[in-house]
Amino acid sequence: MSHAELHSEPFVHLVDLTHDRVLIAWGAFCFTRDGAGRRWEIVDDEQLFDAVGRRTCIGSNAEPFGTATVQVLDENGEPAAEARTTDRTWVWITGLQPDTDYRYRVLVNGEQWAAGERWDWTPSPRGGYDLAPAGRSYDLRFRTWPSPDADTPPVRFVALGDYGVGIRSDSESSRRQRRVAEVLDHVVTDLDVRFVVSLGDNIYQGEEGRVDDESGGEDDDWYSSFFAPYRYALARVPFFPAIGNHDTSDTEGSDDRAQLEDNFHLHERFHDDSSRASVEPGLFYRLRYGRDVELVCIDTSLDSEAESVHRFFQAPEHQGWLAETFRPRGLRWQIPFSHHPMFCAGPSHHNDDEMCERLLALFDDAGVRLVLAGHEHNFQISEVDGRTYVVSGAGAKLREEHPGPDDLAAAGTVAWAAQAHLLLVDLAGDEARLTPISGMLPGDRPQLMTALGPDNEVLEPPFIVGRQPRRAG
Repeated sequence: MSHAELHSEPFVHLVDLTHDRVLIAWGAFCFTRDGAGRRWEIVDDEQLFDAVGRRTCIGSNAEPFGTATVQVLDENGEPAAEARTTDRTWVWITGLQPDTDYRYRVLVNGEQWAAGERWDWTPSPRGGYDLAPAGRSYDLRFRTWPSPDADTPPVRFVALGDYGVGIRSDSESSRRQRRVAEVLDHVVTDLDVRFVVSLGDNIYQGEEGRVDDESGGEDDDWYSSFFAPYRYALARVPFFPAIGNHDTSDTEGSDDRAQLEDNFHLHERFHDDSSRASVEPGLFYRLRYGRDVELVCIDTSLDSEAESVHRFFQAPEHQGWLAETFRPRGLRWQIPFSHHPMFCAGPSHHNDDEMCERLLALFDDAGVRLVLAGHEHNFQISEVDGRTYVVSGAGAKLREEHPGPDDLAAAGTVAWAAQAHLLLVDLAGDEARLTPISGMLPGDRPQLMTALGPDNEVLEPPFIVGRQPRRAG
């Protein structure tokens, strides 16, 4: 390793955002190659100390890179707030104004972090992909959210599920993730997306034919699956994660929850506010956007540490928080999101009786009209008892062998599609508009994704959820 050529690629991460504060982090990934003309390889976590004298380079527990100052600037470029640290790679910055545009910069030992042209995992002239200067640089800006006691203006966000397959391999699954990542980059930059809700399965276990052969338990797994494909969006808007079965030991041999907690900074975001969140064990939290919009993360994964087998939403320690969260509070929109769907037409997953038994009454009490989930690797819209349920579990992963659902009637499914996509959600007044996007067309135009109805009729987006939900299309 001592004779290898090394490259350290810095990253910036806007982790969390509210109406008056922001959580900003910074880090890096290290790469090595044996000589000019060879391809770059990411340094495995186990080799990191020998290569660069560090044990961690990304996440809330990363070792500091030096004295750091994060400066937030107003629209005139004047300092609005700043924070300094010598022992962390993240800071909360407080005292910001609601619904206000800001720029920011990270200085480490007096030098701007991640300035100039960045190196990305890009197509190589020799075939496949390699690390190289990519002609892009960070545009570090954000807009704070409206005050919780202010009327909620129209808001646009993205729901993205089952996306973490990795982009380093020359495979169709990687190309799907790249296409959807390009869409996310566009909608964040040009269409005023304010945040992303992740619907789980953030990092997948490696499969034959892919470069990555681990499950997400180390930082180097996260480069290919999360930080590299979404790096420019991650510096502009926060991701709010749900826990999927591939993020725990539900499906894989190892529990990657600790690594997810580190890289999503869950402790810094949710452990200090018992009214906003219910954690340890599990991950339940609320996001308030203005006075009228609230999203609620529900942990539907298996509690493998419990004496009796149950899922986290069934645990007694979360019942009080769930009851308080879903009591009638006059919200115009209260949108639960989770990995597992309550209603699903398959082909691999179907209606979840455990979720229906425990959660349906709560949703009824709160007047919930829209529910988001992933897990099944396609797109579905179901309407059951006046409520709209969306499955958006194909951010990169697809059910290629049996792509179509097999029980539309049981799930109340009125629209479905088997394409990789992200879901654009627009909330304005009493109406929600759901627009799945599968790629980009020439001229920076999003490729809207159509769906099929129960009789195989083509349904065009957007799909509308109103005060009285009606059939999609």
